[in-house]
Amino acid sequence: MAVLSVHTCPLAALGGKETGGMNVYVRETARELGRMGVAVDVFTRSQNPSIPRVAELGNGARVIHLPAGPQAPIGRATIHQHLGEFVEGVEKHRWDEGIDYDVVHGHYWLSGVAGLELRERWGVPLVQMFHTLGRLKNSVAQDTLEMEPELRLSEEARIVASADRIVAANVVERAHLVWYYGATADRIAVIPCGVDTELFQPMAQATAKDLLEVPPGPMLLYVGRLQPIKGLETLLEAVARLGDSSRLYIVGGDADEPEPSPMARGTSARGHAGRLRTRVRALGLQDRVHFLGAQPQRRLRLFYAAADATVMPSAYESFGMVALEAMACGCPVVASRVGGLQTTVKDGATGYLVPEGDPVALAERLEGLLRDPAERARLGREASRWADDYRWPCITESVCRLYSELRPAAVSHLGRGRCQTQP
Repeated sequence: MAVLSVHTCPLAALGGKETGGMNVYVRETARELGRMGVAVDVFTRSQNPSIPRVAELGNGARVIHLPAGPQAPIGRATIHQHLGEFVEGVEKHRWDEGIDYDVVHGHYWLSGVAGLELRERWGVPLVQMFHTLGRLKNSVAQDTLEMEPELRLSEEARIVASADRIVAANVVERAHLVWYYGATADRIAVIPCGVDTELFQPMAQATAKDLLEVPPGPMLLYVGRLQPIKGLETLLEAVARLGDSSRLYIVGGDADEPEPSPMARGTSARGHAGRLRTRVRALGLQDRVHFLGAQPQRRLRLFYAAADATVMPSAYESFGMVALEAMACGCPVVASRVGGLQTTVKDGATGYLVPEGDPVALAERLEGLLRDPAERARLGREASRWADDYRWPCITESVCRLYSELRPAAVSHLGRGRCQTQP
């Protein structure tokens, strides 16, 4: 299988501007495919000439770093200009190693553009997963600086019209693909994202707090990028309405980004962490809100276990992998009633859904949860049980079944259906 992750490497450190749930998805499904006996090459654009060209994931799964433009981080529009070079790099690798790939699986729109070209050259099916959709992001953008360019929108439409199969993380994303892009529903396979339940699993809250050296008292957690679309301003407003003993820990982004100049304009992701710091100071929350920056996955598990609730106040999420990680650790999730969060979080069972952009409603739900340890325990138990259905072997089994529908001979021994996953 040829898997494309052009703009971001699945091995990159998480928590940065260009890394997140997609990196985890590509890495973990590739590893599981390898364990299932499927040889997988994940192709990504090299962003550092000192990184080895080939990195082994194990069991026949590899990451291949290909030069395409400067071997440094560059903008997505610039990456688009170098997709031809990227495709030629994939072709050269295939030719040099004498490989015939059975399926091309693209992740994100840039990979889909490359995938369409490779499909035509090789005569094999293209499976596409977008992870986020430009038209949907534009529908919730706060200003023009957040708007996705027409280039992305037109390319996404072309991919939707041409891909052999599209993977949606849930029925909500499937509906968005149909509504915003005119996708044909029967070409969309609903396969959710997954979670590493060996890493993310419950542990005693007191133990986790001791290991983190977190002081006693109510603890709220946010994990993710520091971008306007993530709704952190709403969360800060909600925290300001809670009792003085509650603390919010923000994991992700650059912990040391300074506050912006008073002359700075706009609300784009660039410099957003600094603007959030300014807002924290204006609300008098300096002693209650802690910016921690990106954290290693094993340490992140401790934060989930220590928190009384993980909060996802996003304006848009296609799935919400953070919610799944938190629930696997037995931590209730309070999230916006938007996008894929509506299916990832079971309202009233594994956490709560609240209106997006409403700090009063969010504060009321958080306050009730912080005051009720029995309710937190109930939600946490159900959350960990719910997350168990999303183990990566189960998710990857569904991916294999999709491959076998398109190329039966390639993976005929797979897809035995031992797992049950939720849409």
